[in-house]
Amino acid sequence: MRVSVTDAKGQLTELVRRAEAGDEVILTRHGHAAVKLVPVRAAPDRKSRRMLMEAVRASAIAKAADGPPAARSQDFLYGDDGLPE
Repeated sequence: MRVSVTDAKGQLTELVRRAEAGDEVILTRHGHAAVKLVPVRAAPDRKSRRMLMEAVRASAIAKAADGPPAARSQDFLYGDDGLPE
């Protein structure tokens, strides 16, 4: 929804309510988009952040696969004589 700044002055409460509900509200000045009303997202609290980090860690552990040992990770760079290929 696009509304001129002049028209928005009289209906600001309704525009804020619509933006909070998820509608896209763009205020225009002289026919050009000037600002967009978006709801403020509450910052997650410490407990929520910790739970998210634990979920990410658990997911990463579940997806981790064993690969070649680090000591052998560059063997493809050298030939049997020990010289670079």
